[in-house]
Amino acid sequence: MSLAFDDYGRPYIILRDQGQKKRMKGLEAYKSNILAAKAVANTLSSSLGPKGMDKMLVSPDGDVSVTNDGATIVEKMEIQHPTAKLLVELSQSQDAEIGDGTTGVVVLAGKLLEQALTLLDKGIHPLKISDGFDRACDVAIKHLETISEEIDIQANEHEALIQAACTALGSKVVSKRKRELGKIAVTAVLDVADLARRDVNLDLIKIQTKTGGSVEDTRLISGILIDKDMSHPQMPKEVKEAKICLLTCPFEPPKPKTKHNINISSAEDYKKLYLQEQQYFVDMVKLVKDSGANIALCQWGFDDEANHLLLQNELPAVRWVSGTDVELIAMATGARIIPRFQEITPEKLGKAGSVKEVQFGTSNERMLVIENCQCTKAVTILIRGGSQMIVDEAKRSIHDAICVIRNLIKDNRIVYGGGSAELACAIQVLQYADEVSSVEQYAIRSFADALEGIPCCLADNCGLNPITSVAQAKARQLQESNPRIGIDCMELGTTDMKEQRIYETLSSKKQQIQLATQVVKMILKIDDVIAPDDY
Repeated sequence: MSLAFDDYGRPYIILRDQGQKKRMKGLEAYKSNILAAKAVANTLSSSLGPKGMDKMLVSPDGDVSVTNDGATIVEKMEIQHPTAKLLVELSQSQDAEIGDGTTGVVVLAGKLLEQALTLLDKGIHPLKISDGFDRACDVAIKHLETISEEIDIQANEHEALIQAACTALGSKVVSKRKRELGKIAVTAVLDVADLARRDVNLDLIKIQTKTGGSVEDTRLISGILIDKDMSHPQMPKEVKEAKICLLTCPFEPPKPKTKHNINISSAEDYKKLYLQEQQYFVDMVKLVKDSGANIALCQWGFDDEANHLLLQNELPAVRWVSGTDVELIAMATGARIIPRFQEITPEKLGKAGSVKEVQFGTSNERMLVIENCQCTKAVTILIRGGSQMIVDEAKRSIHDAICVIRNLIKDNRIVYGGGSAELACAIQVLQYADEVSSVEQYAIRSFADALEGIPCCLADNCGLNPITSVAQAKARQLQESNPRIGIDCMELGTTDMKEQRIYETLSSKKQQIQLATQVVKMILKIDDVIAPDDY
């Protein structure tokens, strides 16, 4: 795009390949952007809540995913429209920062855009709408902090953390086993948490999946589980008081960097070459043995010759260990990653109580468990399931639960779920709108209506009448001054979310409202779109 002037000095814009491009300006651009983003949000709205529906996504390769995790759905939708892609990034931001609430944040952004479209039709300037939304967002965030409650995460054997994990798992495929999985997630986080600093290193929690069995067979292993077995079937299946040598160099003779030819003219020459190659292997194994190591874990492979020599020297070994596993083992056992055999010293070895090979089911599939690590308490959650789809969804669900528990350890303030927090904020924002005399009051009221859209969506997904349910909940909140009244999605006979023990972290809810508002403000600032003609 370049700027030019005609003979009278009037400016005009020249677009490169302008015959193949189209341009939208003003109200048309606003509406096009809002409708594209709304389409994505509407797709996700039916997945919100404990009775939200799942989506089946089929990739171009034919891989099938069944999920109701917002971040996963929008990531795999292959969205082309640039404005709709903003909602993909929005969901991913929520996932990266909080780990949960990825569907809710997109649905809220969709409701805000819906309200913005109505305000644009009334002739209100987009910047006035943005300012109104911004002010309403500040009011909502302050009110969330007012109605939030602190919980004791240590009390009653960490019951509060288990309930938070159950709330996160309640809308997933694995909801039937949410209590058991919630306990596993809480134990895993507490095992690696630094409660004095209120910090959790999630890198120390490895989530390993294995198809077979059922979700009930999912278990927590106090150690590191790697999907490998001993390189030779005759090597010992268990090594106690393990001294681990972590290698990132292969058990093979060195290769010249340049092209080379070897001319062998006699049997003696061939024998010399063979003995030379054997000597390389012997020296490598000797260097490992001399350091005091009693097991070697190698990131690369080694051929049968090396494998045989390792067996003869009674040195158990594991090959093709992934780079991430090598790093995790190094962190947990205190080992130094060794890039060359000449650098092996006793100080660089890692220590663990035991390294043993375990077998699953009748399929002859084996894994290695490294337990009682020297440096840090690393844990592995082994997820089982009847199919790859269930295993993948269970992995995503447990990741969400782990993130919720981590957030509660960092900040133990909660707000109640079931749409109660959104309704309480909507009531507060409406009261604030009456104090505003400028045009922004229309946008502030619309923000309150958008917040009410979340409990409406929850009620709709649960088969309840959304308008009646939200009206009754709102009326009770006002009459009883009780911000915990929400939608009884599970039909337990009470709408008080404290009695239902449904709550989520304050940080998650604040992040949802702030991120959704920021994205909507960004979309409302776009008034000119130049795109290819086939867009």
